[in-house]
Amino acid sequence: MPRRREVQKRETLPDPKYNSQLVTKFVNAILVCGKKSVAEHIVYGALAVLKEKYPNEDPLAIFSAAIENAKPLLHVKSRRVGGATYQVPVEIAPATRTAIAFRWVIEFSRKRGEKTMEQRLAGELMDCYNRQGSTIKRKDDTHRMAEANKAFAHFRY
Repeated sequence: MPRRREVQKRETLPDPKYNSQLVTKFVNAILVCGKKSVAEHIVYGALAVLKEKYPNEDPLAIFSAAIENAKPLLHVKSRRVGGATYQVPVEIAPATRTAIAFRWVIEFSRKRGEKTMEQRLAGELMDCYNRQGSTIKRKDDTHRMAEANKAFAHFRY
């Protein structure tokens, strides 16, 4: 974090197949050990599986709706006041919401039982699209925790 000025956000280029910045960011989130071609293969394969499962709908629309359903609005931050530590509900910035949704989708798709990562990712995206599954449960738990601690919202900073 620089002291003098704000760091400019770098613009991500849209991916070549779907012409979407969201897909590019997701590919970069899946990336392990710099193997971008493997990450692209996984994401494009998952989107192909989505196209097979929902032939009448655009897989990019399903993907973006699934990510939108997985984005949390609030979370809790620990705040020490006096001798006590309070869980203070705080609203999340839009870019951070997307990053958290990506992280959750990837985490829970890796824990799934399907054979390939493409199938796991497609299954998790379908669950998010249908508002069910582990990612949506995590989002609901986070919101429930923030709702339970809204009495401490005046400690926000």
